[in-house]
Formats: sequence, structure tokens, C-alpha cells
Amino acid sequence: MTGGTVSTEKKTGSQKGFQSGFQTGFQTIGIVGSGTMGTGIAQVAAMAGQSVVIADRDTDALAASEANLNGILGRLAKKEKITEAERDRALARISFASDLEDLAPSVVIEAIVEDLEAKQRLFRNLEGVVSAGCILATNTSSLSVSAIAGACQHPGRVVGMHFFNPAPLLPLVEVVASVQTLDAVKDIAYVLAQNWGKVPVMARDLPGFIVNRIARPFYGEALRLLDEGVADVPTIDWAMREIGGFRMGPFELMDLIGNDVNFAVTRSVYEAFYHDPRYRPSITQQRMVEAGFLGRKSGRGYYDYAPGAPDAVPTFDQDLARSIVDRITAMLMNEAVDAVFWNVASPEDIDLAMTKGVNYPRGLLQWADETGAAVLLGRINALRERYAEDRYRPSPMLVELAQTGRKVYGD
Repeated sequence: MTGGTVSTEKKTGSQKGFQSGFQTGFQTIGIVGSGTMGTGIAQVAAMAGQSVVIADRDTDALAASEANLNGILGRLAKKEKITEAERDRALARISFASDLEDLAPSVVIEAIVEDLEAKQRLFRNLEGVVSAGCILATNTSSLSVSAIAGACQHPGRVVGMHFFNPAPLLPLVEVVASVQTLDAVKDIAYVLAQNWGKVPVMARDLPGFIVNRIARPFYGEALRLLDEGVADVPTIDWAMREIGGFRMGPFELMDLIGNDVNFAVTRSVYEAFYHDPRYRPSITQQRMVEAGFLGRKSGRGYYDYAPGAPDAVPTFDQDLARSIVDRITAMLMNEAVDAVFWNVASPEDIDLAMTKGVNYPRGLLQWADETGAAVLLGRINALRERYAEDRYRPSPMLVELAQTGRKVYGD
């Protein structure tokens, strides 16, 4: 899918007239929500030459968004990442509105609080003020796009466009088609992300989509290792960085994301999968949230960020580090293989998502092929035998690959 136009396939019934109103070019983009994510998406669109309206009924939040955009683009110009003329043109493309009625876009991207009822209420209201051919996109990271679309009179116009924070820096966009999303809408969202210089991937509307589903063991298994006393926080992080090749260790990353945010996503995925033990949240992380140890933003998380706090020192044990890496990556690779089994996305899009969305050192499916399915199956089965928990069940596809000697990407 390349270029700026998208073919539209004719539909029958009430959706036919709706779809005929879709525009293959992109005029004004509406962003609802002026927080960090909404502001970041607006910056991406404006830098790509798009006219943008940021809408928020909180006028103080709008003012903060405008100030942030001026500051960010000003710093980019000062560092000569962009020219002053490019800064001025980008800022001129962005306007601000305190009322939804001020929106007249071809696409609206919602970036409000991660709450299903709030998003459903917003989308119902949006349908009353936008044109019949306007596409409605949600930036939800873990909620059901189908449930959000279900609140609309024309659910076929709704699609997921999950940007990653910070949106101007991270290239990935998960395009999520719900069970109602029309093919033309999905394709337009994909092309729009491409036109903005992003790397889009297609995902089914299943809990966690691609990244937030497959990444759960990176955090969950690290927390299990901590709870079992296998290693402390700095040692697990050191192992995953220095031996595993990850840019950040799991505890460093949880502190950066925010333990409250990370815990909420884990709980959302766990509940959406009807309490599948593979995604069970950690009581340790829950206690961190209850204590207010949220990470960098609170000054204390798994690490102490207070001025003068002593540096955490890992145990430099290569054999221990290898055991840590083998266990966490085996769970990650098993999850990625299972995502292929359940048709969450194509193997290529899964590997692209994990490298572009969360900066994994390599695609997990490519990594699985290099490691060997039989080796991975042995690691997962050893954990299952030790703990007798369904958390450590191997994917049916991993079992098949091990039995046949095949690889995810073929021989």
C-alpha cells in the first residue's frame, strides 16, 4: 500500500452511502485530547505538512499544549534539526479549539483518557458534529476497538491508530481493524501513517494488539525472578541490557513508563483474556503503585531518583545473567509465536512492531528461528514442569515447529 490514494470497495446496506463519502486525500486532521500523546501526534502530522486542529474542553490543557509545541519545535530549530522556516510552517498548521463543533476534519484521532466509557461517549458525540465521510480513529493502547466502535451509528468508520510515546520519536503505529471496520477505512489509516513518515503494522482487535500483548513477559517474568529471589533489580536489568542486548532493563523501563501505567495495561490484558495466567499481574507491582512508587515521575520506583541517591550495583555473574536472559526471552519468543498462531498479525509485522515499537534488539520470531524451536520448547517445558502452572504452557505452534523442525519464516 503506497501513494496517497486508496481504492474503495463498494458495500451494501446502510454502510454503502457512508463509505462513498470517504475522501482519498487528507485535509484537516482533528486531534481530540491535548495531553502528551495528542500533542505528540499533532506535531507528527504538522511536521508532515498536515493541517491540524487540537480540540480539548480544558482551555488550560490547550494552552499547555500550545506552549509545549512552541518549546519543542523551537528547540529542534535551535539544535538545527529543522530550519526556523520549517518550525514556523509547522506551528502555523496547528490550531486549537475548545469545542468539538469547531472540528471539520477528514480524520479525527482520539487521544483522551484510557477509559472505555469516556471513549464511547466521545465517539457518539463526534458522530453528531463531523461529516458523514469522516474517519474516527482511537489511539487506545489496550481497549477493544470493536467496543468503542459499537457506540457509533456507523461503526465501520472507526479504526485503531495506536501511536507509541513519544509519538514524534517512535516510528510504529499499530493500525487495528475491529470486526466492524471497513476495509477502506483500515487502508486509509495505514496510508495516512505512511504519509506521516511512520511505520504502520496491521493488527487484529485482540487484547493488547501486538506490542502490549507480546511484551507482557518482559515485565512479568522479570518480576517473577525478583519475587523468587533469583536476582535483584539491578542484576536483572544489567543482564537484559548487557547479555540480552535490550536498550533498557525491564525495571528501568517500568520506571520510565510509570508503574501505574504498566500495571494498568497488564491488568487490562489479563482481564480481557478472561484471567489467563500467562498475563497475571504482579502483586509486587501492585504494591509499588499503592505505595506511590511510580518511577521517574514520582522520584521513586524500583530505583531511587532522589538527588544524591546511591547507584544500584548489580551482581556481575555471567552464568546467572544468562539464566535470566534465557528465561525472559523464551517467554517473549513463545508469546510472539503464539501471536502468529492466533493470527494477531503477520510474522513480518510482529517482528517490525517489536523492533520499532519497543526497540527490541531483534525481531522475536527471527530470534526464535535462530535459537531453534526445540530449544525454546525445552526451556518452556522445564518452567512448566518446575512450577506446574499454565502460565508456562507452550504455544501449539511452537510444539509443531519443534516436532517438524520447521521455522516460523521457513527453511
